[in-house]
Amino acid sequence: MAVDKLVIKNIGLILSGDIDKPIFEGDCMVAIDGKISSWGNAKDLDTEDATITVDAHGVTLAPGLIDSHIHPVVGDYTPRQQQLNWIDSTLHGGVTTMISAGEVHMPGRPKDVVGLKALAIASQRWYENFRPSGMKVHAGAPVIEHGMVEEDFKELANSGVKLLGEVGLGTVKDGKTAKQMVDWARKYGMQSTIHTGGPSIPGSGLIDADMVMETGTDVIGHINGGHSALPDDQIICLCESCKSAFEIVHNGNERAGILVVNTARELGKLDQVILGTDGPAGSGVQPLGILRMVAMLSSLGNVPAEIAFCFANGNTSRQRELDTGIIEAGKCADFVLMDQAQHAPGKSILESVQLGNLPGVGMTIIDGKVTSTRSRNTPPADRLPEVI
Repeated sequence: MAVDKLVIKNIGLILSGDIDKPIFEGDCMVAIDGKISSWGNAKDLDTEDATITVDAHGVTLAPGLIDSHIHPVVGDYTPRQQQLNWIDSTLHGGVTTMISAGEVHMPGRPKDVVGLKALAIASQRWYENFRPSGMKVHAGAPVIEHGMVEEDFKELANSGVKLLGEVGLGTVKDGKTAKQMVDWARKYGMQSTIHTGGPSIPGSGLIDADMVMETGTDVIGHINGGHSALPDDQIICLCESCKSAFEIVHNGNERAGILVVNTARELGKLDQVILGTDGPAGSGVQPLGILRMVAMLSSLGNVPAEIAFCFANGNTSRQRELDTGIIEAGKCADFVLMDQAQHAPGKSILESVQLGNLPGVGMTIIDGKVTSTRSRNTPPADRLPEVI
């Protein structure tokens, strides 16, 4: 049987996504039928009979970046900003996987139980069937409302829905009710996140640290606020008390994001830090939002760039239980190839990022297929990979 075999050679640096060992040795990556097969030095690998060969020309390879917090609606369109092709633009920012925190910007979004279940199932289906520009969009994230019972969560899970939208964006705003519904969702294999901080849009409300802890979601959504952050003492309390993922978002409070990283470092919990944009939102769409978060947290949070990249792929992969975002045999062959931006200060891509500069994206690959080449959005890279 014929196989699809991807060989990427002449890699300058391999970032693993594994926060415990963020850099791997080697100059070559091999993937078979869309899954990572082997990596290391080309002389030690089977590189024959490749169906796609990429010459990296010395650039850096990393697992594709993951945006843990988006609000999609339908296809590659957002009515929130009246913008087409925002997902394609995000792909050009090195992101290969996106995770919905609720399709809350759908005009006329149904809030009755039957309607919200229908929307969630439909959203899950249309992004399963349609991948804009190849992007993986995990969607269908219902916002919980009063009146839901355990059977509703069982029905959603049996229909393929695996996520809850942000707790607190609907009518359920007390910890006791929210915890019961989150527990029902977890029972049927659905992962949960919670709105954290002050109101983001009309209809949402304050969710403080006490409710976050009582509810017990898998992800503390925008722990740095979306947009308004909680007081410092509450953020520190969440970091100290919770085993959930600490999600820092672009559309939040930057100072609070630095506080989270500094606190997580002191607590030995950097492996719980993940990144999102929380877009589209009132502040727009951020195609380079995840790269900007990596550069900001590395430069202002005093985090080595190779660790900060783990916040954007491997940490999220583990916290979100994904089959992508980390270099492991059998994981999806989803990669971003990037290099230091032209004329950017720093002696290497990692040093440049830690100085706060964005890298230039030269290619994205999803399931072993090239999905974009030179980015139209990042600064131009010193070197570019090419398909040969």
